[in-house]
Amino acid sequence: MAKKSKDANPKSLKNVEQTLTKTEQFLEENYRPLLTILAVLIVLVGIFWLVRLYINKRNTEAQSQIYQAEKWLEIDSLNLALYGDGNYLGFLDISKEYKFTRAGNLARYSAGICYLHLGQYQEAIDYLEKYKKEDKVIGSLAIGATGDAYIELGDTEKGIEKYLEAANYGQNSFNTPLFLMKAAEIYELNNKYSEALKLYERIQKEYPESTEGTSIDKYIARVKLLIK
Repeated sequence: MAKKSKDANPKSLKNVEQTLTKTEQFLEENYRPLLTILAVLIVLVGIFWLVRLYINKRNTEAQSQIYQAEKWLEIDSLNLALYGDGNYLGFLDISKEYKFTRAGNLARYSAGICYLHLGQYQEAIDYLEKYKKEDKVIGSLAIGATGDAYIELGDTEKGIEKYLEAANYGQNSFNTPLFLMKAAEIYELNNKYSEALKLYERIQKEYPESTEGTSIDKYIARVKLLIK
């Protein structure tokens, strides 16, 4: 056994030497292409970090601008929130000038909410649908607000579709029962009592502690009477 072990070592060393020789040969033959690839990778990494630093800087600028616009929105100064006052930008300009930043993305959502409250429903839909859903809660609210706009435009089918999408997007005990209730009420108004009942019962079963859940029994009782 010891003899076999000694005989194996020279072969192993020979294999290693052959591998090293092949590697050296490969490097010699492909030196320039490999160097080019390495240089390209270094340049790409450098560009990536420069772009990231630029976007971070732009996002900081956008956040300082959007702060005032959000204050205007809080006090229902909707036109100021949308268009600004000459010193601070409104949501529309922020969404355009800082389009690749998080603040610019949030400005699209906020602009949609402003348009919704102003009764400009198609504009509201346009901006709400441009919002990139980075946050589950705000994403759900954006979809639900789009549903509100469709309902106001008289498209109840599309409105209900959006309410159900909002309810199921990032499900939680606030957004989900809220939009289930909205969809159920529209079903009920359109005499689709069975569809309304299913949603009311889902709220009762899954979200009994929610604001909607605490009073859901009367809705269920009413719609059951209407079905009879």
